[in-house]
Amino acid sequence: MAYTVIVERGALRDLKRLPAQIRTRVDERILALATKPRPQGVEKLSGSDCSYRLRIGDYRILYEIHDQILHILVVKIGHRREVYRGA
Repeated sequence: MAYTVIVERGALRDLKRLPAQIRTRVDERILALATKPRPQGVEKLSGSDCSYRLRIGDYRILYEIHDQILHILVVKIGHRREVYRGA
């Protein structure tokens, strides 16, 4: 059962701003979410039923899993000290 991964416009902009090496690693992890939406090391965020955080070194991917419709919505991507601001 494969999920559809949707990257919001703001998250896509965040992705383009990342250094090339990190961008490649983040791209791979986002694509892997389609087959395994809750990989090892993922953390559920408090305050929401469907929000999760995936760690890639010092960078984080914030995303939502909607199991009913098999969608994963990537909300924000960024450095750990900045990604949680305003989220």
